[in-house]
Amino acid sequence: MAIKIAILEADVIKRYSIAEARDRFTYILREIEKEPAVEITRRGEPVAVLLSWREFHRLKTQKNFWDAYSSFREQFDLSTLAISPEVFSGVRDRYPGRQVKL
Repeated sequence: MAIKIAILEADVIKRYSIAEARDRFTYILREIEKEPAVEITRRGEPVAVLLSWREFHRLKTQKNFWDAYSSFREQFDLSTLAISPEVFSGVRDRYPGRQVKL
């Protein structure tokens, strides 16, 4: 099961090396109860993330894009939102892409 962890992009999370995590495991578990996640590093590079149960459950139960969009469409009539076409002008890249031989 792939879970996108949006919290990592938006929030600054605490980081611990593997050695620190091993030595301070109980402390880190208590910290995770307050924080959404803790990053574990090896030689300064991220290798793992520990999540609180609450954050894991929140991410696990999030809808995928299509389900969220369908739910939005059920709740709102898009024609009544008065979204002008100019809002989307220039958003789409008109470049046709590269030539591919099939």
